[in-house]
Amino acid sequence: MMRFKLFYIIALTALTIGTTMACTGLRVIAEDGAVVIGRTMEFGFDIQSDAAVVPVGSQFESSLIDPRASFMFTVEHGFVGANAMGRRIVADGVNERGLYVGAHYFPGFAGYVELTDENADRALAPEDYATWLLAKFATVEEVRANFANVVLVGNPIEEIGGIAAPLHFVVHDVSGASIVIEPVEGELILYENPLGVFTNSPGFDWHMTNLSNYMNLTATNVPPVELDNEVWLQQFGQGTGMRGLPGDFTPPSRFVRAVAYSQSAETLATAEPTVNQVFHIMNAFDIPRGAVQDVHDDGIHLDYTVWTSVVDLQNRRWLFRTYNDQSIRSIDVREALAAAGDEIRLIEMDSVQPIEDVSTQFKSQN
Repeated sequence: MMRFKLFYIIALTALTIGTTMACTGLRVIAEDGAVVIGRTMEFGFDIQSDAAVVPVGSQFESSLIDPRASFMFTVEHGFVGANAMGRRIVADGVNERGLYVGAHYFPGFAGYVELTDENADRALAPEDYATWLLAKFATVEEVRANFANVVLVGNPIEEIGGIAAPLHFVVHDVSGASIVIEPVEGELILYENPLGVFTNSPGFDWHMTNLSNYMNLTATNVPPVELDNEVWLQQFGQGTGMRGLPGDFTPPSRFVRAVAYSQSAETLATAEPTVNQVFHIMNAFDIPRGAVQDVHDDGIHLDYTVWTSVVDLQNRRWLFRTYNDQSIRSIDVREALAAAGDEIRLIEMDSVQPIEDVSTQFKSQN
């Protein structure tokens, strides 16, 4: 009973967090083994992301404001990914070795340690962790061996109301391996992620258990059913196998949908068509402004999909589209790093959607 009450209190806390992120991540693997990752970034305001190009040799230090926090690290593997609010962090990115890391919100469940003299030389703010993983490691196996070499200390961020960002993390590599890392009660816990799917609270293990409630779902339409006296029940249309698939925007529902869509996706030959396929799948998780609302004293906050990324690990490409521009743009990680030289450079993500007038572009009659 005590455990149930504690879970209820934590879950209620998660639901009442003001500024939320409803991110969804999934993985699709092509016939030739190419791994493609899709991810949406939702927030209650425009987090003003740019794509950061971070070359080998770049220096980073902990974002913690406490002067005791002395941890610094050097980038060993150059990477590209989206920052947030102009900070030297990467919330979603891929490095030149094909390691992908995504940071997702984990409200009500993320638990960090206190900074002490004993841990100050290995302490990072939660928002630094994805950057550290991309900078230092090339494979999921390397991350698995080193993920707990640092500790995460809560770091108040003014833009989200002065709280520490409650985060957990998903990691993929070119082999198809995937893990999840969650900070719970001050301890970093690692889970294997065989399905490559990730959302938000509650914990990853809970989401995997919850899948058993949907074991009847199938991509195959249900055949007609015969009742007594030769009465037949016929489907009204397509999609009867997925009847009961949850369609709301809560993390449990999005997790189930992400598993359903990624597991039923047609296996395509290579990364190129799979990238396009994953962008289509991510449409199912796009949140338009107004569909998710949070009422506060200062007004109504609208959670929406600020941007969507798709990552081709085989070819080291980080692709994206934004709320204001649905055009797909691509960054070749190795080409961008070569052009950046030894300096961290930014590529603007936000832009205005072009609309092409094709009124007189008639097809040839030949």
